[in-house]
Amino acid sequence: MKNFTLLLGILFISGCTIIPEKNTNIATYNFAADAIADTDPSIRQIGKDGRKILVSTATAPLWLDTRAMHYRLRYHNRSQSYTYANSRWASPPAFLLTQQIKNKIADTTRHLVIKDSGMAIPENELHIELEEFSQIFDTLNDSHIVIRFRASLVNNTHRLIAQKIFSAKQEAPSADAAGAVEAFAIASNELVDALVGWLQTELK
Repeated sequence: MKNFTLLLGILFISGCTIIPEKNTNIATYNFAADAIADTDPSIRQIGKDGRKILVSTATAPLWLDTRAMHYRLRYHNRSQSYTYANSRWASPPAFLLTQQIKNKIADTTRHLVIKDSGMAIPENELHIELEEFSQIFDTLNDSHIVIRFRASLVNNTHRLIAQKIFSAKQEAPSADAAGAVEAFAIASNELVDALVGWLQTELK
């Protein structure tokens, strides 16, 4: 009976059904969609202390380099990863995180974010390695999300200037994909703020 209840819980979370559904709508999410800076426009102009920064698209392990939304059941098998059947990211999390970081740097600092080295010669490059981006269910009705990435700052001779690991945990308001998105939005905003603060310190 216990195993049967557990199976029902897994099916409930994943959005799966025993009988295949037809014309099922796929919900698409972007955790960084509302990350809009409320900043004085004058600060967006590159100043004398500004740098030209190339923000490389974040890398991610193969299992995470997709649009799938991942979750794990800590109370069942914490090492096994599942994906929601009817929910997807608008783009892989690494790409969405990269865009959020670029926008934050451009909107809140005097640094100039360049698209690629063909536009201008960057004075610095920022590399992000996304390591974790999952929802963890502690029980059937309680979950939290975890984000972890490594940031590496290099100069124009490719010498490593600084490196730091950023991580965050945020409780989800509901035990489903929509709740996870809300938690990811809060945590990613906090981490990107921390990343930009670290970047500012290292480039002084």
